[in-house]
Amino acid sequence: MNTTEIFLIAMLIIFSLPWLVWRVFNTDYFAPLVVVQIIMGILLGPGVLGKWSPEYYQFVFTPAVVQSLNGIAWWAVMLFVMIAGVELDLAQAWKHRRESGITAGLALGSPLLLGCGAALVLLQFPGWMGPLAQHWQFVLGIGMACAVTALPILILLMEKLEILRHPLGQRILRYASLDDIAIWGVLALILMDWSRIGKQVVFLIAFVVLGWGFRRLMAWLQERDRWYVSLIWLAACGFGADWAGLHYMVGAFLAGAIMDAHWFDQDKLDQLRHHVLLVMMPVFFLSTGLRTNWAVGGAEVFAAAALLLFVSVAGKLIGVRIAGRVLGWAPGEASVIGWLLQTKALIMIIFANILLDKQVITSETFTALLLMAVASTMLTVPVVAPRMSAHR
Repeated sequence: MNTTEIFLIAMLIIFSLPWLVWRVFNTDYFAPLVVVQIIMGILLGPGVLGKWSPEYYQFVFTPAVVQSLNGIAWWAVMLFVMIAGVELDLAQAWKHRRESGITAGLALGSPLLLGCGAALVLLQFPGWMGPLAQHWQFVLGIGMACAVTALPILILLMEKLEILRHPLGQRILRYASLDDIAIWGVLALILMDWSRIGKQVVFLIAFVVLGWGFRRLMAWLQERDRWYVSLIWLAACGFGADWAGLHYMVGAFLAGAIMDAHWFDQDKLDQLRHHVLLVMMPVFFLSTGLRTNWAVGGAEVFAAAALLLFVSVAGKLIGVRIAGRVLGWAPGEASVIGWLLQTKALIMIIFANILLDKQVITSETFTALLLMAVASTMLTVPVVAPRMSAHR
């Protein structure tokens, strides 16, 4: 078969297998389609399919096919991260800055500290820290991975729970928005390359100057033109960030964060997010699964994932509970908010992909983080739904 035919076989697998599992086994309550796609990406990777059927794995996932899939995955995840940036509601966060600042700070800081502690434990064993990482980069990277809240998936889960447009849902969005900014800021710090500091300064100055012009242009354009110009801006920011040695996904987030959500029709923005998840992100999930590795041993990887899951969930719940006591929340609110904010899913996987790209972590650590992200997301709805019923 030629490369085109094999590529289409890969696409057939990517779109059919997760959907069939999701639909036949009716997993939506504990594992939405997004989660099933992530799990199937892991199963189709070298650690599982590559071990069970190496001939079939090598036949389908040839270097040419993988490179083609990666191209789709890069653009898909850039769009997804840009939308996450657009959806940041900093005006509301500033309006309620005391409550938002205290909650977001504790919700981020507590799992960050526990995650850094878990990273120090992993450092005692070989095979977890990437070859180009310094110890502080590895520790801070793992700590922040444990503190991440997946804002776009959080929106989907709150839609499922029918609280997105309610006051509680809007509060949770404010807290997650502030944490999102901190996450990308810390990532930029981790990726700071002193040998390329000149390029990074040039990029940031250019981003500020061009961003000012971009905002004036977008305010002047009609909405139908804003959609197209935003894609040009996305490509430019992604290129600039990658050229400067940060990462194209840092550029994608900055591209979205500088945009105002009111420039776009909210329903169309929601549809774009859903369509990117439907049409393109499954390819990203598979390309992510192809990067998993179990070389240090399956038991060790699962043990590391369990440790990271424990500190990330416990840290988030402890931090939010403290915030609830300080701010005098109603009984039960802290538990609901904490469990929703511990959702990792896509943003944590994107974050871990960047750490792997920059060789801050190894593929074994990446696999443990991926398992942790899947487990945290699968826990959210089954734990929160009964609490929401009691809360109401």
